[in-house]
Amino acid sequence: MESFYRTHAYLVEHTQAPVRRDLMDEIDWSDRLIGIKGTRGVGKTTFLLQYAKEKFGTDRSCLFINMNNFYFSGHSIVDFAEKFVRQGGKVLLIDQVFKYPGWSEELRICYDRFPELKIVFTGSSVMRLKEENLELGDIVKSYNLRGFSFREYLNLQTGMKFRAYSLKELLTSHEQIAKGILSKVRPLDHFQDYLHHGFYPFFLEKRNFSENLLKTMNMMIEVDILLIKQIELKYLPKIKKLLYMLATEGPKAPNVSQLANEIQTSRATVMNYIKYLADARLINLVYPADEDFPKKPSKIMLHNSNLIYSFNQLQVEEAEVIETYFANTLWKDHKVHKGDKNITFMVDDDLPFKVCTEGMKIKNTPGTIYALHKAEIGRGNQIPLWMFGFLY
Repeated sequence: MESFYRTHAYLVEHTQAPVRRDLMDEIDWSDRLIGIKGTRGVGKTTFLLQYAKEKFGTDRSCLFINMNNFYFSGHSIVDFAEKFVRQGGKVLLIDQVFKYPGWSEELRICYDRFPELKIVFTGSSVMRLKEENLELGDIVKSYNLRGFSFREYLNLQTGMKFRAYSLKELLTSHEQIAKGILSKVRPLDHFQDYLHHGFYPFFLEKRNFSENLLKTMNMMIEVDILLIKQIELKYLPKIKKLLYMLATEGPKAPNVSQLANEIQTSRATVMNYIKYLADARLINLVYPADEDFPKKPSKIMLHNSNLIYSFNQLQVEEAEVIETYFANTLWKDHKVHKGDKNITFMVDDDLPFKVCTEGMKIKNTPGTIYALHKAEIGRGNQIPLWMFGFLY
């Protein structure tokens, strides 16, 4: 047990979160069982350690453990929790909980057996905490940690502390908001860098970002999808090939029959793989307002713009990049659906948006909201694209 305390103390002491995530204040920390999901690479481990550092420091009533530790090959979470509670433990932080077989059943036992113990755990975005783990459905509170927004990236790069704005605030007051921001920084000086490498916090590491992202993407498939969905390793090349085909064909409706033929599997399996890739936050599925999975999506996009550059490092389509950015940043708190002929996306069922590349001629249709790439400040229903990165 003492070795876990030493590791915890070292990790907490050396944790330096580059940006304090807003999720820290959105979580109700009084709940006894909290799950924090997120795609690989967005900083879930750092988030847990930052919570420990802020709330407890080196107080031994809080302990961080990682299910990668071989100790848990021979000991149960329940037994460990019992020892921890006996020594005065109050808050147990469990990283990568899905690495432990039967984790959900054991967390339920801990919840029932140790009423004074709070457990906060991290897991993959592929996990369906309530739908697939019925023993936790009525007790776990689930939250999602996303990659950096453009606002968070800008704060990090400039030392500013700009707050997030609601979509309603942007629609009604974007000119005043933009003027306030522009009086301090020039967002467009940083926007292209964010589109290329700003979503994943590991761009801060002194390693090649592209190689790091490729490694992370492979881990999403090999661990998050295959392990959690219990898919045999022999099907890994098919899933990777499917992702490559979807990514390089650009945002459009998938030809499921052709994809099934290419990776030599059934149409139903292709659709299941597509859903798993979406759960892993590698792709986004865009549907008409009245449709959803298992129907075929009207458009498949990569989850964020950084991923586009990982597949097409030499030449990318500007329209694909900015539409991907827009959809990804809106997706956190809003519904994003396919628009009609002259509309890129329909947001929350009644807000039509047209995402415009630099220099695109605008007809300025009444009722349509235009997101303008490379515009510093907007007017009326024309809003700079970068401002939608301030939604979280």
